[in-house]
Amino acid sequence: MNDMHTVAERQGPSSAPVAASAPAAGATAAGDPVLRWLSRVLVERYGLPVSLCREEAGCLSLRLEGERGRILFDRRQPDFFLVGADLPHGQWDAGAEGFRPPLGMPLPAPGDDGLPTPLVEQDAEGWVVHYDIPGLAYWMLSRQEEVDADARDRHGRFPASASHGGRHGYLDRPVVDEWLDILGQVMRRQWPGATLREHRFTTRPTHDVDRPSRYGFAGDLRLLRVMAGDTLRHRRPQALLLGPWVWLTTRRALHPLDPLNTFEWLMATSERHGLTSAFYFICGRTDPRLDADYEPEHPAIRDLLRRIHARGHEIGLHPSYHTYRNPKELANEADRLRRVCGEEGIEQATWGGRMHYLRWHTPMTLQGWQQAGMSYDSTLGYAETPGFRCGTCFEYPAFDPVRGEAPGLRIRPLIAMESSVIGASYLGLGTGEAAFERFATLKSRCRALGGSFTLLWHNSELVTTKQRALYERVLAA
Repeated sequence: MNDMHTVAERQGPSSAPVAASAPAAGATAAGDPVLRWLSRVLVERYGLPVSLCREEAGCLSLRLEGERGRILFDRRQPDFFLVGADLPHGQWDAGAEGFRPPLGMPLPAPGDDGLPTPLVEQDAEGWVVHYDIPGLAYWMLSRQEEVDADARDRHGRFPASASHGGRHGYLDRPVVDEWLDILGQVMRRQWPGATLREHRFTTRPTHDVDRPSRYGFAGDLRLLRVMAGDTLRHRRPQALLLGPWVWLTTRRALHPLDPLNTFEWLMATSERHGLTSAFYFICGRTDPRLDADYEPEHPAIRDLLRRIHARGHEIGLHPSYHTYRNPKELANEADRLRRVCGEEGIEQATWGGRMHYLRWHTPMTLQGWQQAGMSYDSTLGYAETPGFRCGTCFEYPAFDPVRGEAPGLRIRPLIAMESSVIGASYLGLGTGEAAFERFATLKSRCRALGGSFTLLWHNSELVTTKQRALYERVLAA
């Protein structure tokens, strides 16, 4: 992890890399923004006053305040962890060296195709780990891999298939969490009197409100098209009567017979499982074809916001389609949501959300959330497949790898979206046992590490009995 923040390019008119002086040998986290941020990540994870510092040879070491000894990381991999060179990944059999693999399997080792044996060993000053765990954490958590990436899908997203994890088959593993678990085991050997933080597994159900109503907010022509589609393509002739009735009566509240009005059911389901749902609302229209057909000021939406808040669930922002590269507009939409909520007497200690279509540009989208004054983002998962885009199922402080600074935003990685698993355009597993097993496997891996299983399930994808049954099974798993 050699001067990792110096090779990233700063945002601006010039794309030339910005050189920076290397931290002096023995430099601590206090003098280096990357080490300071990584140390903060480790403090949150272990609940101990640990810090990273650079040793005489340029390697990093981990030290615990008030304790002797250190843990040294002596194997730097700058070509991979800084610029994402296309190296194969190895695997490490932790059990063979007396460590407990958290998932009961060998650990993926991105960026190193020839791991030394032993990988972890004791020396006169403490312990030596011959793998760059801090470098891996930086590269995965900061999304350094995506800076200036050319590969983009039709929505401008960095695709899973272009990622190193996607090419080498470890996107379904929380690789950073697995290695930090091993590091925690090394810390217990080095500092046996220290008590590491125990984490409690959580499930976070979240819901992007793209379409709160099937018919209620449609214009005349669109209403006719939707009714015709429901009647002819979906074989629901009742739409010919239901559509106009819902459209006429959606004035002060969503109609209870509207097929997309699943909000009461969602909240009741979360409450039965002791969970809190988060509902993310669109508050702009930067692409009328792909954004919502409702306005947050509409009386029916205001009523929905009040009902969500009254039941103790969360309200958040779902920025419109083109805001992922438009920080000013993202901030405007965040202000709009907070204004409408304020007018309804809705106050929250934390405001966050998720980008529409999971569009994300590193680091511009990050800067947009920062400019909007939001607390967290929960976009970072892949649309085409579920898994661990950031290598973690833990919330963590964001880092801008271009500016080389922590913006104050927190990242809540998205682990699974329903359409990624069910949808024919993605994995296409439907609503049966294969789909459930995919969700359950990811959830069990989050549980094994004590992290959070963040699930995105749109309110509009719960219109059939099979969809609802699968959703409840996933929550209960």
